[in-house]
Amino acid sequence: MNLFRKKSIQALIQEAGNKEVTLKKDLGAFDLTMLGIGAIVGTGIFVLTGVAAAIHAGPALIISFILSGLACIFAALCYAEFASIVPVSGSAYTYSYAIFGEIVAWLLGWVLILEYGLAASAVASGWSGYFQGLLSGLGIHLPKAITSAYNPTEGTFIDVPAIFILVLITYLLTQGAKKSARFNTVMVIIKVAVVLLFLGVGVWYVKPENWTPFMPFGFSGVAAGAATVFFAYIGFDAVATAAEEVKRPQRDLPIGIIASLLICTLLYIVVSAVLTGIVPYTDLNVKNPVAFALSYIHQDWVAGFISIGAIAGITTVLLVMLYGQTRLFYAISRDGLLPKFFTKVSKKKQTPVVNSWITCLIVSFFAGVVPLNKLAELVNIGTLSAFMTVSIGILYLRKNNQTLNSGFRVPLVPLIPILAFLFCGYLALQLPALTWISFAVWIVIGLLVYFVYGRKHSSLNQIEEKVKKVS
Repeated sequence: MNLFRKKSIQALIQEAGNKEVTLKKDLGAFDLTMLGIGAIVGTGIFVLTGVAAAIHAGPALIISFILSGLACIFAALCYAEFASIVPVSGSAYTYSYAIFGEIVAWLLGWVLILEYGLAASAVASGWSGYFQGLLSGLGIHLPKAITSAYNPTEGTFIDVPAIFILVLITYLLTQGAKKSARFNTVMVIIKVAVVLLFLGVGVWYVKPENWTPFMPFGFSGVAAGAATVFFAYIGFDAVATAAEEVKRPQRDLPIGIIASLLICTLLYIVVSAVLTGIVPYTDLNVKNPVAFALSYIHQDWVAGFISIGAIAGITTVLLVMLYGQTRLFYAISRDGLLPKFFTKVSKKKQTPVVNSWITCLIVSFFAGVVPLNKLAELVNIGTLSAFMTVSIGILYLRKNNQTLNSGFRVPLVPLIPILAFLFCGYLALQLPALTWISFAVWIVIGLLVYFVYGRKHSSLNQIEEKVKKVS
C-alpha cells in the first residue's frame, strides 16, 4: 500500500463540489478579516504581554512580537497562495494531501486536531475565569465545586461556565457561517474598541525612562519572549478552514489571512510599547497587565471596560477555534480517514451539525474536567509544525504545478517560504523538551489510529480496491 498516495488539486476541488449538500458560500473578505482578528486578539493581548515582558524580554517585548509576527507573516503568505489555489476545507491538512501524500496529510491533520481542540479547551477555561470575575464584581458567586476543572484539594470538580460557553458557541455555529460571522464581527469591534481605549488613555502616561534598559535579558530573552508570545498569534490559519464557505476564495482568502495578521501585529506592538512605557517591566508579572497598568496610573474607571473587552476577545477566539476544528473534522472525514458522520451536513442550515456537537462534547470534557495548564505549549508546537509544512509545501507546489498561475502568489520564492520555515523552526526549538516528548506521543497515537482505521477506510484506498477487482 502506498502511504504517500496523493489527491490532485483538481480532484480535491471537484470532490468539494460533488456532494449533494455542500457548505453554503456566504463569506467575503471583510468576514474573513474579522474571523482572523477574532482568532488572534484575545488572551495574548490581555494576559500574555505582561508576563513575557517581566520574565523574558523587558521593553524589548516589541521586538519579540515583531519576530513572532514575521514568522507568522511569512507563513501567512504561503497559506494565502494555497488557499487561493485550493479553496477547500481543511487548511494545511488538505494542502498536504495534494503535495506530500496521505500519511503526511493525516499526521498534520492529527496535529491540527490537537491544536484546535486544546486551544479551544484552554480558551474556554480562560473565559470562565474572566466571566466569574465579572460576576464577582456584581456580587454573584458560583458554588466552588462548579467553578474549575477537577482538583479535589481545591474543592473543584467541573468547570460549568466553560461548558456553558462552549454549548452556546456550538449552537451559534450550527445556525450558519454568516450568522456566526456577524456575531464574531460585533465581538471584534467591541474588543478592538477596548484596546484603542487603553491606548488612548495610556499613551499620555508613558515615561520613556521605563524603556531603559531596553533589552535587560539580552537577545536570548527576546527570543524566549518571541516563543512565548507566539501563542498570541495562533488562529489566523483557521481562516483557511473557511475556504468552502467563501464567495470569491481566490481574492478573499488571501485578503482575510494577510490583513488580519498585519492589523493584529500592529496592535500587539503598539500595546507592548505603551504597556512597558506606563509600568516598569519588573512590575508586569501579573495575570491582567492591561487592567493593572490602568490601576497603576489611577485610571480605574477604564478597568471595567477592559474586563468586557477581554470576555469579548476570548469569546471570538473560542468561536474561531471551534469553527476550525469542525471544518477540519469535515475535511478529514470526507477523505475517509475518520468516520463519515463527521461529513453530514444539515440541508436546512448547510452546516455540519452532528460534527459540531461531537466537537463540543470532546472539547467540553477537556475544558470542564481536565486542567490544561501543563499542556498549553502543545498548541504552539502543533501550530509551528503546520506552518513549517505549508512553507515547504509551496516549494513543491511551484516545482510540480507550474501551470497553476491563478490566485495569489507568494513573492520572492524560494526566499519567503525558506524564511517562514527557519523562523518557525527556531521558535519550535525554544520550546521545552517535555513539550517535544508529549508531541511525539501524540504522533505515535495518530499513527496507530491511521493504521487501525484510516488506511483501510481512505477514499483513495477504496478506489484502489475497486481498480484491483476490475483488473
